[in-house]
Amino acid sequence: MSITAGDQLVSVVYVSRAKADVGDDTLRDILTESRENNAQSGVTGVLLYREGQFVQVLEGPRDTVESLVRTITDDPRHTDIRVVLDEPIDERQFGEWTMEFRPVAPPTAALPEGFRDTFDDLDAAESPAGAARAIHDIGLWVKARTARG
Repeated sequence: MSITAGDQLVSVVYVSRAKADVGDDTLRDILTESRENNAQSGVTGVLLYREGQFVQVLEGPRDTVESLVRTITDDPRHTDIRVVLDEPIDERQFGEWTMEFRPVAPPTAALPEGFRDTFDDLDAAESPAGAARAIHDIGLWVKARTARG
């Protein structure tokens, strides 16, 4: 049995801006809907939110993930949606989560030189390898925070 291009496992990462202030109720609605839909369609991932910006990693079969990205693009809660990474993967980085969520608070102290602290860095990555590295780092950050409780 061969795998078709649509069955290929992919990781797609997009960044977007919220069209309006996103409060706890809106985030809860987004997460509830995402978790239900993703569980049914075999999609896993993580959603990060900070000060009006979203970063979302979606993993699953190519056709399913591409359809989901089109749905998100049409979602009136988002604007300025940019896919920053779209690549085939051998295994899921977020396989245990239909949609993990982490609010990201702004730093409260000065940051060391060279420290990247904005989602915009994903969009400015010089190459897909740079974006992939940033997403891997996000995965490690989310998993470390989850392990700590």
